[in-house]
Order: sequence, then C-alpha cells, then structure tokens
Amino acid sequence: MDRFFKLKEHGTTVKTEIIAGITTFMTMAYILFVNTLFLGPNGAGIPADGVFFATTVGAGLITIIMGLFVNIPIALAPGMGLNAYFMTVVLSSGGEITWQAALGAVFISGIIFIILTITKVRQLLLVAVPQSLKAAITVGIGLFVASLGLKMSNLIAANLSGVEDASVTIPGSSINFAFGDFVHSHDVQLTLIGLILIAILMAMRVKGALLIGIVATTLIGIPMGVTDVSGLSHATWFPNLSDLAVGKLDIAGALKLGLLEIVFVFTFVELFDTFGTLVGTATRAGLMEDKEKGEKMIGKAMLVDAVGVSTGAVLGTSTITSFVESTAGVAEGGRTGLTSVTTGILFICALFIAPLAGVVPSAATAPALITVGVLMMGQVKSIEWDDFLYAFPAFLTIILMPFTGSIANGISAGIVSYVILAVFSNLVNKNKVKIHWLMWILTVLILCRYIFLGGE
Repeated sequence: MDRFFKLKEHGTTVKTEIIAGITTFMTMAYILFVNTLFLGPNGAGIPADGVFFATTVGAGLITIIMGLFVNIPIALAPGMGLNAYFMTVVLSSGGEITWQAALGAVFISGIIFIILTITKVRQLLLVAVPQSLKAAITVGIGLFVASLGLKMSNLIAANLSGVEDASVTIPGSSINFAFGDFVHSHDVQLTLIGLILIAILMAMRVKGALLIGIVATTLIGIPMGVTDVSGLSHATWFPNLSDLAVGKLDIAGALKLGLLEIVFVFTFVELFDTFGTLVGTATRAGLMEDKEKGEKMIGKAMLVDAVGVSTGAVLGTSTITSFVESTAGVAEGGRTGLTSVTTGILFICALFIAPLAGVVPSAATAPALITVGVLMMGQVKSIEWDDFLYAFPAFLTIILMPFTGSIANGISAGIVSYVILAVFSNLVNKNKVKIHWLMWILTVLILCRYIFLGGE
C-alpha cells in the first residue's frame, strides 16, 4: 500500500485514506438515487434498475481507475446538471430524440474529450489560466458546494413564507429567499444539529469529523422521522438484469439527428466543470505545490475523466465526471488514490446493498458540504485583490458559481472578463500582460456558446 500509493511521501496513512474514501462516498451517495429521478422512467425514460446499475458500476469502475492510474483522491459519478440537461433533451424533443440517441451524443462528447486530452489541449488550461483565476475557481467551487448543501437541507429556500426580516427580495423579481422553517421542518433541524456537531468536531481537530458527523446525524434522524429505514425489511437487493441499458446507446441515431448542439453543450460544460473540479480539489489536497508534477497529474486525471464520459454512455448513464464532493474526502485527510479506490469499491458494493446507500438523508450530507465550503475559502488569500485586472475576473468566477448553480458559468465569466481587461490594460502598459493563445480561443468559444445557445 505504502509503496504503490506513496502514502508516506504524501504524509498520510491507510486508515486516513480509507476514512477519507468513506467520507467521499457518503457525500456522493445521493447521486445513486437522484440520478434515477432524472434518467429513470419519470425522467428520460431509462429503466430504473438500468440507471442504478450504470451509476454504481460506472462511478465505481472509473473512480477505482482514477485512484490506481493517477493516484489522486478524486471520485467520479454521473454529474448533476448534465443529467438534468440529458432529461431535458429527451423530454423537450417530443419523442424525436430517444434516450438511446442522447446516450450516443454523450459517447461522442467523450471521444472528443479523449482526443483533446491526448493532444494535450485540455492540459494547456493549466498554463493558460492565471494563478489568481485558478485560486478563484477553488473558492468558487467551495461556495458552490456550500450552496448545494444549503439548498439540499432547505436551510435556504425560495418562496417561503416566514420571518420577513430573514428574507431577501431580489429587486424586480417576485422571488424571495429566506431561511428555512426552523420550527416545523425536521430536515432543517437535523441539518443544524449536524452542522453544529461537525463544526465542534472540526474545532476540536477530531480525525474523521465529517464522517462521524454524517453517521451521527443519520442516526439522530431516525427518531426524528428524517432517516427512513422502513424500506429495508422488504427491499430488493440487486437490480433486475433484464432492465439494464448497457450497450443500448444509439451513436448512429445521434449522428443522423444531427445533435451537434447537444454534443457541444455536453462537451462545453464538462470541459470547464472537470477543469474546475480537478484543479480545485488537487489544490485543496496540496497536490499542486510542485507545478510540473501537478500539471502531469492533472493531465492523467483528465484522460481518465474523458474515458469515463464514454464509458458511462456505454453502461447507460449521462456524463460521468469528477465530483466536487471529492473535497469532503480531502478535508478528512485524503491525499492519494487509495481514497478513490475506497470510494470506488463502496460504489460497486452499493450495487448489492442499494437500500442502505439510500438511507443517508440529504440533511445528513448537507452539513458536510457546507463545512467543505468553509475549508475551500482558504484559497481566497492567493488572489491578487490589489490588482483589478485579476480581482474582477476572480470575483465573477467566485460569485457566479453559486448564484447560477454552474461551475462552467463562473469559469466562463472569469476567462472572458480577464481577456477583455488584459487587452485594454496592454493598450496602456504596452503588452506587459501576456494572454495565452488558448485564452483567446476559449473566449471566442464561450461567446459563441452563450450568444447562439443561450444560458441553459
């Protein structure tokens, strides 16, 4: 273990890595069931057991490969947002686009990623993007993760009636954002209990604080009626193999329908989501301190991620991508691929213990995500706030991720604004600011994406 994963070199132990891997799985386990909501019979139309099988096996297999091949604590699973877009594509087509053809579009986007990675175009992002912008990506992802936890737990909700002085109204909008119902909502109450518990454990520097908090909150949720264990007695413990969607993707159908726009959206969102997640998580783990090694590691991670996209389509699920929840494991001390291998094995085991994987309520995982947001805020000190050329793009990157619910939107705004400011700055300072050629290409692609495809 020590020789293969270089545990001593990274200042970690087998115990720490396993705890980190379990923590990452606990914070990601919701995807096993949320994915079925989007892609299953009530969503895109794929058989429920087929979606569950593809999610567990796909996430488990690619995450294990990430750990063994790259030795980095990154876990992968079908991405939130992209699965919702997948469902929208199928449902909004009026039957013209089948889920099989949509899987074909995902597969094609994966092939594009593999080509971009092998040719090292994706890796150039590490060189092209300024350091302040990369730090902003880490901070933005932290806020994005925290906002996800706040929404999952209903600590913050839209259109709630309650204490008026606790609500904020956006000018020109009828949408109110307020604190959740602390008095009547058991979900909100349980989240607060979990958040306070984890905060205390973190302040006391207790190892495994996030994992202990998740497990304890789940148990506390049983008498509160939030943790539902009623289905365990009559649960089906293995998916129906006759309902699998393995190999049912329709590549020819995707090409025949000319789903170029759909392929482009899958590719575009995945490009920036993956870049942001990999850099943010690796930075939080301290793996980017050696620039040369860090860039090489991210390049290999991008290749595994690209293979995961097409592999997921073959298995029967939307885009498999690096998960920001990996930061939960990193926060528990995960520094090597052993964390990923542990998470991957648990995903595959979830195939046989599906009901148990679904017992952990969102109110138990939300406090961990909020805490991770606190930890990732530390990178804000690496941003050059005294230079507006870097401060403004960094600010847009950070603020738009949680406000728009998209990592890609934040990174896009940061890149475009940086290029614009750098151009005008060079008019005065005589080309003192170097703009990498890839930043120009990305700016053009980003503008084309939003001008012609809108903000969806």
